[in-house]
Amino acid sequence: MYSTEIEVQTGSQAVVRDLTGEVRRFLSEAGARDGLLHVWVPHATAGLAVIETGSGSDDDLLAALDDLLPRDERWRHRHGSHGHGRDHVLPAFLPPYATVPVLDGSAALGTWQSLCLVDTNIDNPTRRVRLSYLPG
Repeated sequence: MYSTEIEVQTGSQAVVRDLTGEVRRFLSEAGARDGLLHVWVPHATAGLAVIETGSGSDDDLLAALDDLLPRDERWRHRHGSHGHGRDHVLPAFLPPYATVPVLDGSAALGTWQSLCLVDTNIDNPTRRVRLSYLPG
């Protein structure tokens, strides 16, 4: 298995950050052919999504998360910024892992699919993401 950890800057507001470019570079560095790509986010307040970006879907996802998990005082987990408890519930809806087939050196994503880090935690502007390639 070939594995590395990358650092991703997410800033101070909720974000859907496309990782597809980093995935391409990683698979190239790994000399990937056919196998599996596993992506892992070792954080309690971030998740991964396979979604179309650039056409508004990423903003729609953040809006849906705000509707589903409002940033208010309903949460029992109360440290950090206002409503931060919702960030700890996020990975139950957007898991911190994804596995994607790799075919002929490329992630087998659909035409409009991107692999994205979803981070609603405004208290932590830097994230780590582990990329692992398992040859087939």
